[in-house]
Amino acid sequence: MKTDTTRVLIVEDHQVVADGLAALINDQPDMHVIGQAGSVAESLTRAIELKPDLVLIDFRLTDGTGADAAAGIRQMRPETKLIFLTREDSDAARFAALEAGASAFIHKSRAAQDVVDAIRTVAEGGSLFTPRSIAQLLNSRREVEAQLERLTPREKEVLRLMAEGTSSREIAHRLGISYTTVRTHIRSLGSKLGVHSKLEAIVKARELALVE
Repeated sequence: MKTDTTRVLIVEDHQVVADGLAALINDQPDMHVIGQAGSVAESLTRAIELKPDLVLIDFRLTDGTGADAAAGIRQMRPETKLIFLTREDSDAARFAALEAGASAFIHKSRAAQDVVDAIRTVAEGGSLFTPRSIAQLLNSRREVEAQLERLTPREKEVLRLMAEGTSSREIAHRLGISYTTVRTHIRSLGSKLGVHSKLEAIVKARELALVE
């Protein structure tokens, strides 16, 4: 095996997906998989042990997020490049990946060739985050923080429970408040965030990272 190939560590908790990625990467002449990990903890151990050039990371792992894994790997090996390959599709996830030092964020629906091309680009020092996309993520993050600041702690709890499908009466029971008070909080959420239905609550709570 050539020594100038890009050495890739795959961090993915679904073995079938990890094996498919390994087969794809190992079929390329300029890259090869040196190991796999299925959790945040294992990814840190394997990164220290194997010293990969690049780590391909899923965002959802059994014991945390890919951002947790990425931040830990970067702390130990700043020179290691990071690419997120995930089904996650939120700005919050993209921002977390960027903040953790990732050079690319790719949805798993993308073609295999896109993944290979991304590995080559990032391995050569490039990034798939453009200045425009970074600016958009920063603006989105500022909007989220501004919306969160407008909410009281109780309103955040009510929104999170609404997004989980909890009825107003059950929310009242869980929080130890009256049904009327819950309705007041929901009206306030509607005024502040434009949330008037369970579906809108789910979307907004995900945007604000109050639920996964």
